[in-house]
Amino acid sequence: MDGVIAFPAGEAKQTAETSPAARHAPGTDGETTFHPEPGMPTETPGDMPPQSLWRFRRRDRRKFVDPRRSRSSWIRRIAILGSAFLLAVVAVYEMEQVLIVGGLTPVEIAVLVLFALNFGWIAMAFTSAIAGYGVVMNRLYRPKRTPAGPLESRTAMLMPTYNEDPSRVFAAVEAMASGLDELRQGPAFDWFILSDTTDPDVALAEEAALLTLRERLGDRARIYYRRRRKNVARKSGNVADFCTRWGSAYDHMLVLDADSLIAPETIIELARRMEEDPDAGLIQTIPALVNGTTIIARLQQFAGRVYGPIVGAGLAFWTGSEGNYWGHNAIIRTRAFMESAGLPDLPGKPPFGGHILSHDFVEAALLRRAGWTVRIAEDLAGSYEESPPSIIDLAVRDRRWCQGNLQHLLVLPARGLHWVSRIHLLTGIGSYLASPLWLLLILAGLVLSLQAHFIRPEYFTEEFQLFPTWPVIDAERALRLFGLTLAILFGPKLLGLVAFLRNRDDRRTVGGFRTIASFLFEILISALVAPVMMLVHTGAILSILLGRDSGWKPQRRDDGGVPLRDLIARHRWHFLIGIALLFAASLDSWVLVAWLSPALLGLLLVVPVSGWTGSNRVGRFIRRMGLLRTPEEVDPPTVARNAAAIRPVYEAAVESAPDLVAIASDDKLRTVHLALIDAVPERKPGKVEAVEALSAAKIDDAASIAEAVSFLTPQERAMVMATPALLSRLSALPG
Repeated sequence: MDGVIAFPAGEAKQTAETSPAARHAPGTDGETTFHPEPGMPTETPGDMPPQSLWRFRRRDRRKFVDPRRSRSSWIRRIAILGSAFLLAVVAVYEMEQVLIVGGLTPVEIAVLVLFALNFGWIAMAFTSAIAGYGVVMNRLYRPKRTPAGPLESRTAMLMPTYNEDPSRVFAAVEAMASGLDELRQGPAFDWFILSDTTDPDVALAEEAALLTLRERLGDRARIYYRRRRKNVARKSGNVADFCTRWGSAYDHMLVLDADSLIAPETIIELARRMEEDPDAGLIQTIPALVNGTTIIARLQQFAGRVYGPIVGAGLAFWTGSEGNYWGHNAIIRTRAFMESAGLPDLPGKPPFGGHILSHDFVEAALLRRAGWTVRIAEDLAGSYEESPPSIIDLAVRDRRWCQGNLQHLLVLPARGLHWVSRIHLLTGIGSYLASPLWLLLILAGLVLSLQAHFIRPEYFTEEFQLFPTWPVIDAERALRLFGLTLAILFGPKLLGLVAFLRNRDDRRTVGGFRTIASFLFEILISALVAPVMMLVHTGAILSILLGRDSGWKPQRRDDGGVPLRDLIARHRWHFLIGIALLFAASLDSWVLVAWLSPALLGLLLVVPVSGWTGSNRVGRFIRRMGLLRTPEEVDPPTVARNAAAIRPVYEAAVESAPDLVAIASDDKLRTVHLALIDAVPERKPGKVEAVEALSAAKIDDAASIAEAVSFLTPQERAMVMATPALLSRLSALPG
């Protein structure tokens, strides 16, 4: 194990003496002095004060430098929101006329209210999609600009990571950094891998991958790495730590995610737009999903690629300068962010109080409140991310997102927020509340049917009348309303399909017939998955209301396979609820069973559907059939191809990463490692950290380095790796 650090492709193992982290200079005694490259540059401290949600003076808001460019169009907002409101009014009126024929009962009133809430939700998406369709069609005939010249600003490229596969992360960084260098814009960008990794083995693999990356890129890019001792406030805290310690040195920061890829041309265009617009605080791209291998991942990939452009364009059309932030693949003006987007802690304990989990929506709202614009760059291609590979992984991710969005209930009344920012917060909340509302609507409709079937109507009321009052509904209106609801629900999908097929390049790449077949397949699978996700979201909301925190778990990226026993355990309640709904509907009639069949099938088949849609093998079969193809899958973007091609290099580096025993036993390996350790804050007298103290005690009890490491838990090993004094204590033991 002497000095082994990495295995760059096609080369021999590297030792500490020959690693890219090693720098040698003559010493005073004539011997060579070893100087490892530090993990981070010199700190440039800056303030990022937490913003008050309850105190804000409008006169303190900055004035736009270019008001004509930075103000949003009221006409667009009236057109989109007004049309959605009118559609909802018409639909609710029709529903009332359907139910009111025999007089409204309490159950019918509940059905009417729930229908109004659900229909209003989809009506807004429909009118926005119509506008988005127009924007996308207009863009087909608009020439793309190709500005030249070097960038004048400095941008920090931030790659936060948390227990992710380092080979994926570092291969992506190399692909993007190399692309910028080829375009001769590399000097304008510095790269920062901001690790919040808690797994000590993953942390050591990150260091090995970093050394490999630095060696491969040489002086073509500046690469930095920092792993926090404590991941306070999760990703938002990770970025805030960077801002307060190094952010002042940069004009902008482009925030990525561990699965992000952005084409170099897109990175440059984002930086250029920030230079050209002095009022821009944040510009958000719309990432396309790539690298999906399972049905559920490729389903989201297809839907995002075909329907996503008109949805994103529609949102950008009416939100204008009050756009939103989705936490990654966005460029931010560093000074604006530090001055106006510091997050406060919410009152109380988790799940509602404490650190804000869905920080991005709130940061966008605070930036806009301070007088900076937040825009969605719907016209920029070349932004990519990946999606969860299975229904179970979707559920894990959505549980965390659900908690974060429900926290926004405490942010909504904040002073000074723009009303469009409040709509973004409400939309995030509504995206999860829509599931229990849909479930309640199904249950209310079921109760209404059972009531009509089993409860004898009161044919003659106390008032005198010649004929009885029969419990009836207007069947013709009901059918018409059903058709309207389907049109509003599926309208965005149809518009997205038409827009995709009208793009000659996309159509030729994927094929028109295959796209239509994929469209039908996507609707079928989505219909089976939707009722399961409805119960998942409903269960998440109930869990949060019961006071359960979601925690923070790393996401699976590739394989969504789950053993059958685990599938049954995860989905048993979904299946049992499906059985209960089937039984209740059958008490009325098989016609009602047929009406509920879209929801029932998804719940009754949940175990095989969850298994198949998360299987790589089934996903490969569907791909061979030509279903759910996207242009990026048929012809992967250059940055994705490059990242995939060089990933084996980093897989080899990770495999050969030295362990803690090797680092503690080898002076030069230890010197390289110590150069990458984040600064340890000064300890106040009397403040002893339990993990640190316990680690020291275990080291003192050991007779050798290997024995000491065997005593340590993963958390304690991570602490030793991050604490020079503990590592020195460990290395003093016999090897």
